[in-house]
Amino acid sequence: MTRERFLEIIRFCFVGGVSFLLDYAILFALTEFAGVYYLYSSAISFSVTVIFNYWLCVIYVFKDARKQSTRRAIIFFGTGVVGLGLNQICMWFFVDVAGVHYMLAKIFATIIVTIWNYLTKRKVVKG
Repeated sequence: MTRERFLEIIRFCFVGGVSFLLDYAILFALTEFAGVYYLYSSAISFSVTVIFNYWLCVIYVFKDARKQSTRRAIIFFGTGVVGLGLNQICMWFFVDVAGVHYMLAKIFATIIVTIWNYLTKRKVVKG
C-alpha cells in the first residue's frame, strides 16, 4: 500500500467518524426529542449525512477528485441510496428481529454500510 493510499484511508475514516456522529445525533434527536419512528429517523439522518459525506469526500478525502462530473455525482448518490437500503435493512433486523436497542443497532449498521461506502465511493469519486 502506498503512503498516499494509506493517508486516503485515514482521511476516509476521519470523515466517516464525523459523518457517523452527525448521523447518530440526528437519529437520536429525531427519535427521542421529536418522537419520530426510529426507521424514519434513521432514513432522514442517513440521507442528510450522505450529502455531508459527499462534500467532504470530494474536498478532503479523495483530493484529486475536485472536478466532479454530474454523472459521477449521480452515481455517488445512487450508491448512497443502496447504502440507505442496507442501513434500513440492518436497522430493522437488529432492532425488530434481534431485539437490539436502536442506538446500538445503528453502530452495527454503520459498520456494514461503511464497508459498502468505501468500496463503491472510492471507485466512483476517483473514476
